[in-house]
Amino acid sequence: MPSPKSVLFVPHGSPMFALHPGAAGAAMSQLVPQLGTPRAIVVVSPHWETAVPTVGFATRPETLHDFGGFDPRLYQMQYPATGCPEAAAQVLAALQAAGLPAAQDAQRGLDHGAWIPLRQMFPDGDVPIVPLSVQRHWGPAHAWRVGQALAPLAAQNILVIGSGNVTHNLRDFMMVSMQGGATPAYVQAFADWVHTHMVQRDVAALLNYRQQASGQRAHPTDEHLLPLFTAWGAAGADAQPKAFFRGISDHVIAMDGYTFH
Repeated sequence: MPSPKSVLFVPHGSPMFALHPGAAGAAMSQLVPQLGTPRAIVVVSPHWETAVPTVGFATRPETLHDFGGFDPRLYQMQYPATGCPEAAAQVLAALQAAGLPAAQDAQRGLDHGAWIPLRQMFPDGDVPIVPLSVQRHWGPAHAWRVGQALAPLAAQNILVIGSGNVTHNLRDFMMVSMQGGATPAYVQAFADWVHTHMVQRDVAALLNYRQQASGQRAHPTDEHLLPLFTAWGAAGADAQPKAFFRGISDHVIAMDGYTFH
């Protein structure tokens, strides 16, 4: 059975990304032919936070519209995904085999951090989806360890996708949305810092990103960067990260995406 050729970290932007995917969306779509046909996809989204890593076992995961105040068309969108309890059981077993506490959820649907990028890349919903939660309270090193636990899944033709954003300051997003204005300098500075250390495979620096000058402004809380660490952990420390897209949306959201070969 073939293994996925890459592990991915993809941006999901604001919910409006579903209506206006732009260049970032096109770049994500162009990745798909390179991936082969995975048996299932594990998607790690910052919009599902739990006390311990939790695996979704739903056979027909609901499309969750877990946001408010956006274009009414977004609330009509559905993503016709199926789940895969068999693959979900393998994810759960992999976490437990690594000594991580883990749980399962038979009802969990797909939040917008999951279905928006999946809809862009796999619009027909023809690959089964297994959602996996994040744990903000345990930080980047834990997210990396979760990824390491998932690494054996590649041999089972299961693709791991982390969904997040390289910068995510909700207060700045709301200010720009209401008042307009230029992109704050920290947005590009932090995205460039991340890219430099990704290319250098400097895991230690990235795991301690909050010590970097713009790190805490770029991420007042960790959750939107944690899927990056999980994706890289799943690919292995020797994997070579490569940016497949770099750019800024809505003045404050770095939409950079990475493959890990």
